[in-house]
Amino acid sequence: MIQPVHIIGGGLAGSEAAWQVARAGMPVVLHEMRPERGTEAHQTGTLAELVCSNSFRSDDAENNAVGLLHEELRRGGSIIMASADEHQVPAGGALAVDRNGFAEAVERAIKAEPLITISRQEITALPDPIQGLAIIATGPLTSSDLAGAIHAATGTSELAFFDAIAPIVHRDSIDFDTAWFQSRYDKPGPSGDEAAYINCPMSMAEYDAFIDALHEGEKTAFKDWEKDTPYFEGCLPIEVMAERGRNTLRFGPMKPVGLTDPRTGEKPFAVVQLRQDNALGTLFNIVGFQTKLKYGEQTRIFRMIPGLQNAEFARLGGIHRNTFINSPRLLDGALRLRKQPHLRFAGQITGVEGYVESTAIGLLAGRFAVLEHQGRAIIPPPSTTALGALLNHVTVGADARTFQPMNCNFGLFPEPDSRLRKNERRASYVSRARAALSTWLGEDLAAA
Repeated sequence: MIQPVHIIGGGLAGSEAAWQVARAGMPVVLHEMRPERGTEAHQTGTLAELVCSNSFRSDDAENNAVGLLHEELRRGGSIIMASADEHQVPAGGALAVDRNGFAEAVERAIKAEPLITISRQEITALPDPIQGLAIIATGPLTSSDLAGAIHAATGTSELAFFDAIAPIVHRDSIDFDTAWFQSRYDKPGPSGDEAAYINCPMSMAEYDAFIDALHEGEKTAFKDWEKDTPYFEGCLPIEVMAERGRNTLRFGPMKPVGLTDPRTGEKPFAVVQLRQDNALGTLFNIVGFQTKLKYGEQTRIFRMIPGLQNAEFARLGGIHRNTFINSPRLLDGALRLRKQPHLRFAGQITGVEGYVESTAIGLLAGRFAVLEHQGRAIIPPPSTTALGALLNHVTVGADARTFQPMNCNFGLFPEPDSRLRKNERRASYVSRARAALSTWLGEDLAAA
């Protein structure tokens, strides 16, 4: 009887890893503690629940590294990407999903796979080598007991950062005498939609009053043990961004570029955008508005936004502590813990940031576990691919002394031919990645 691979954590990375292992013909036990034990951020017991945004970010494989990663995951048979595509909602050039439909589709597929057994119980200790290969994919909300076991096994101080959740608004409470639908630069999304976002315009006076309110709003206090934990720069709370300068938000999530108020024909001073959050189009999340403001303050301050003066909130924003390991110091190039090589780590706990990045590391961990069990050589994807660039960053590419979570971006890729013109370099990254992935997957280059 083949010994199963034990995967701890049923989020995006764990679900993807389980799928990859099972589809290769090996049995899997997928351990998920929810709903037996919840977390500070999850609301359901469903596998692959999306805790923060419902966006998988850019789906543009020609011009964006994240979009290229989407393409590579699809070519790798990702269950996460297949479910995301099935439950896509309008979001301009981004891939956003109906979060409930998406998670239910992932769980349905996992449950239907005969080689996967789901165990609904908390795991408080790391698996013993006698149990065989294991993948730790517990994500940023690893339970305290298991986090303690990881700390004891690695012998290093844990690293952590704060991640935040944006509020969600009921569409029928938005004032469309003020707000309007438009995507930035009218860029069509994967479904051809050119008006995927709701836009709420602000004048200079309205923007200044809003910034003042963010400065003055009452925030949730940190606990003593949280005070020295850094935020992830790619997901800063709205009030933290406002503290960095009065115009920081105007050049960030509230930038007005590519948007024109249809009533005036003019560009607003600032714009708050909302993105569809469910398939019915009844819920919209406020883009980039993750926050540590207290609930009462959120309602008061966010209703200062023109068009949201009568907003009803399906969910208010929040913030939670995320945990990750110092992967460049602790893991080898096949994602194994150097001190206990029967253990692999996958997902956000490795120091990648984002849904698709977590999924990517889950896919790789699952494939690597299969190859190791079969006694075959583990050949990682080339660093010229999005998968390989991300893997390289968390294993050997980043400086362990200053390691922080990272999204997928072309800065992680080896540079193309220096003789290329600037406007030719992006196409070079993409064509090179596609050819390299075809070779790694064993695909016919002509068919890729």
